[in-house]
Amino acid sequence: MKNNIINGIDRVDPNLRDEMLAELFLDQIMNNFKRSKILEGIDYSLKNKDKEAFLRLTKELKSVS
Repeated sequence: MKNNIINGIDRVDPNLRDEMLAELFLDQIMNNFKRSKILEGIDYSLKNKDKEAFLRLTKELKSVS
């Protein structure tokens, strides 16, 4: 999917292309950050045997991934 997007970007105006690439990059960075924070929360919930938090966070992780 990402390769199709990148290949299609070659046919777009250079300014728009740069904007699109920056947006894709920022989206990926934000997703990585969210995923990292959720995983930290999961680790913490396991350490503290907090089943409710664990279930909530694993559900949240599925929506981010």
